[in-house]
Amino acid sequence: MAENPTEVAVGAGVIALALGFLVYAGQVTGFGAGASETYRLTASFRSAEGIATGTDVRLAGVKVGTVTSLDLNRDTFRAEAGLTLDGDVELPDDTAAMISSEGLLGGNFVELIPGGSMFNFEDGQVIADTQGSVSLINLLLKFVTGSGDSGDGSSQ
Repeated sequence: MAENPTEVAVGAGVIALALGFLVYAGQVTGFGAGASETYRLTASFRSAEGIATGTDVRLAGVKVGTVTSLDLNRDTFRAEAGLTLDGDVELPDDTAAMISSEGLLGGNFVELIPGGSMFNFEDGQVIADTQGSVSLINLLLKFVTGSGDSGDGSSQ
């Protein structure tokens, strides 16, 4: 089997590129960061449109966790999101969670708005104050038609 130096160089380059990608993916996902302390909270949203498993959870614009699960509660018909947060971020137990947008064409994320309570959340607790995503199409329809009806059966 004859070896061509060009083929060997290209093969080595492909392997180096693949290893570089794996290292980068490990850093982005936190896989290689070791066992850092985390805790889990649950938030129930009327509408979780625009978020999915892996969506960022941010506090003051800084990523402090991720959405690790998203399920429908069949009793309340609300979307329940499991949030995993960094252990060094201690949130007051009256913190609010809302689904926010990065901009008109940007993606969505879960934004945490801390309250003023003296007590902090513990692992497994539920965020009571939540606000679901706002549908841009519903807002545009309201503007165009001049209607005060939000489409969910309530009027403002």
